[in-house]
Amino acid sequence: MGGKCPHRKVKKRRLSHKTARRGKFLLNADDAVYDELVKLADKGKDCEGKALPVDEDLPGMGQFYCLHCDRYFADETVKEDHYRSKRHKKRVKQLSGPAPHTQIDADLAAGMGMPDNGLKLMST
Repeated sequence: MGGKCPHRKVKKRRLSHKTARRGKFLLNADDAVYDELVKLADKGKDCEGKALPVDEDLPGMGQFYCLHCDRYFADETVKEDHYRSKRHKKRVKQLSGPAPHTQIDADLAAGMGMPDNGLKLMST
């Protein structure tokens, strides 16, 4: 008893997990985006202020870009819709907090960084 009916044709969702994970590999890492935001803040500019070069390979000729999410958009309305989305707001909140961890932090936590053996003593 039990089990699935053999004549029932149920298709699995084959692409749902792939589409959800695909974006993770296409984005810049948090530390790279954070460094860009810090550079703009040091110059006293906002992320909207710089003019972008025209690139035919990117959506919208590369003119509509979200720095926080590292995404290009087809036109201004799609970009504005993205700014109102939950994903963008979470990303802005995440990047406005403390600086994200870098590879150097991970190496030091794992004990692979430079050892701290104290002051060097003079040899006699």
